[in-house]
Amino acid sequence: MVVYKLTKCVSTFIKVGEKALSSINNISVWRLRCDHYANKPQSKGPWRVLFLGTDEFALQSLQALYYTRQKGIVSRLEIVTAYKGEENAVIKYAKKHNILIHNWPPSISKAEFDIGVVVSFGHLIPSKIIDLFPLGMINVHGSLLPRWRGAAPICHALINGDQETGISIMKIMPKKFDIGSVIVREKVQIHPNETYLELYKKLAILGANLLTETMNQLPDILNTAKPQVETEVTYAPKITPEISFIKWNEMTAEQVYNLQRGLLGIHPLRTYFNNQVIKLLDIKAIPESTKVNCLRKKEPGLAIYDKKNKILYVSCQENSWISVGTVIIPGHRPKSATDFGTGFILNRKEKSCIFC
Repeated sequence: MVVYKLTKCVSTFIKVGEKALSSINNISVWRLRCDHYANKPQSKGPWRVLFLGTDEFALQSLQALYYTRQKGIVSRLEIVTAYKGEENAVIKYAKKHNILIHNWPPSISKAEFDIGVVVSFGHLIPSKIIDLFPLGMINVHGSLLPRWRGAAPICHALINGDQETGISIMKIMPKKFDIGSVIVREKVQIHPNETYLELYKKLAILGANLLTETMNQLPDILNTAKPQVETEVTYAPKITPEISFIKWNEMTAEQVYNLQRGLLGIHPLRTYFNNQVIKLLDIKAIPESTKVNCLRKKEPGLAIYDKKNKILYVSCQENSWISVGTVIIPGHRPKSATDFGTGFILNRKEKSCIFC
């Protein structure tokens, strides 16, 4: 009798164990199926998007993607960013809106996301990461490619006096920056007095809008991409402080003014005076119709002060002039044209000085 009861208990225990094991196996299969479908490439939206960006320019596009998620175009949105020191604009936005943040390089699975979107990221992306996305990776670039490939397209467009620029959305390729086929471009006019910060904001908004249009037309729009024309390539290298020095022997007044437009908010224009570096602010190109009274032989970098009109003039190439509104000398408070003129020019015998 005892043996019978013991045998029955063991039999019952085995049956319960089999049921439990079956349940566990079913759960495991269910999880495997979920993982399989989660990482399965999609032929239509909504799309799973991994966004790579860092700054205010990128933030506009991230915001646009966040709104498309609310409209059902994007089903999943996470970001990758890289920064040193303070948190950048993209991280702050992601934290505020509970968007998952990955460090660079990201640890993601193949086909975990459908597409990667790169905006103002600053890192060359290798093939092993690009290949993880079934639709590849696209980039929002602030120029009309192939013009101004590189880190500072907005600055160089202004510095070179371009009358138009725009946004290009291109496919990301490994090994080199900005060489991929262009999916779509949109032009904008550059106002003659438009500055870096103004154009930066305008292009950031345009880029976000064009990205939204592109996302709406996935995946078909990717097939319309056209290779860049290599003979039309120009480069926009990273801006360094050295570019802010005025080359009086090479530059016209218009070129000096354009240099200021392209660097406004990044670096002030600089020159040498009395063996030290000074900063020149509030520069304007003087119209050719304006007569500048100069009593000595004119040479590039010659600075004179018009006491009657309270204007500080500096001579440039091709018989052109700029006016300077403010001069900053090390160890001095910022000086107006009048302060500099009376303190450093009118007290000289020749009534002029040389910037070099």
